Amino acid sequence: MLQLIALFQEEGYTIHFATSALQNPRSVDLNSIDVTLDIIQLNHSSFDSYITDLGPDVVLYDRFVIEEHYGWRVAQCCPSALRILDTEDLHFLRKARELSIKSSGDLSLVDLYTDASKREIASIMRCDLSLIISSYEMNLLTETFCISNSILHYLPFMLEESPKFPELKSFDEREGFMTIGNLFHAPNIDSVLYLKKYIWPEIRKQLPTVRLSIYGNYAPQQINELHNEKEGFLIKGWASSVKEVMSAAKVCLAPLRFGAGLKGKLFDAMIYGVPVVTTSIGGEGLYGDKKLEFLANTTEEFIQLSVSLYNSESLWEKNQGIGLQVLKDNYLKSYHAPKFKNLISTLMNSIDVHRTQNFMGQVLQHQTMQATRYMSKWIEEKNK
Repeated sequence: MLQLIALFQEEGYTIHFATSALQNPRSVDLNSIDVTLDIIQLNHSSFDSYITDLGPDVVLYDRFVIEEHYGWRVAQCCPSALRILDTEDLHFLRKARELSIKSSGDLSLVDLYTDASKREIASIMRCDLSLIISSYEMNLLTETFCISNSILHYLPFMLEESPKFPELKSFDEREGFMTIGNLFHAPNIDSVLYLKKYIWPEIRKQLPTVRLSIYGNYAPQQINELHNEKEGFLIKGWASSVKEVMSAAKVCLAPLRFGAGLKGKLFDAMIYGVPVVTTSIGGEGLYGDKKLEFLANTTEEFIQLSVSLYNSESLWEKNQGIGLQVLKDNYLKSYHAPKFKNLISTLMNSIDVHRTQNFMGQVLQHQTMQATRYMSKWIEEKNK
């Protein structure tokens, strides 16, 4: 989201960040980056006056649920505004995989044709453009669900420039395993539980003095209770600096069994030169066309790769180098930013024609506006 804000600011846009969420001490200070923070209410007609008075040229929704809440109001009050959905990841894909893992343990049985997918894809079609962070998800939407490329745009994480070897700590300067992630997020909770029960005990047998540090905010009690100094399984909580904790670690572990989008922890690991052992789900859409040696899809493979990577300096340096090359080949801002900016400019100048070509989106917008409008008004009256 901060990268998107920066892209629009570079094009001269004034940014208003409208949210009903409560602020906390770890929230980004938006004023410091010249962004106006506007507090709005859910299911309340005051939003109509707010958005009408603001009169935005572009409205960007942070995930499809926000479009469901406010999209019909924006379409009604600011019909000429360009409407963009930032999917972050495909929620229906993550939820379907989670259900499949918990019910059968087999991702090959995943059911994508759910009510959740209907909701999210309807939101995508109602918008003028949806930003997709993963190449895998681009293919899924266009090939499996037959969504037109004209309303989708691939925009992954971006780097100003590639990290360089001399700036990264060496093999001998690092120690220990680590992992990081929001511990309120279901895939990360499952990953930590899986580490504790199946993976870490076996790694610890082969590396009895090595420790695993787990960083992440919002850890539930079941995660905090896993902390065990004797076993070297350490729940460290929130990390004030991702760079600091990743630069100190020798290997990052990410045994993700379900999820979607690009995994921020793995992207950061490449930036800070810490090799990763992960799964095919963890690495999905992230590594381009590189053939990787550190993807493991069985517990045994994961354990062996983790130990080998920790012990072998040559293997470690090879994987670090692959990560840096992946960043250079796939994630430089100098490649992705101009394409995005040009697309926004084109859409701004031809929005009526663009919408005519997405007629099914207009149909969904019309029908949803009727249904959501009355549901929202009913909630507003009920709240009174």
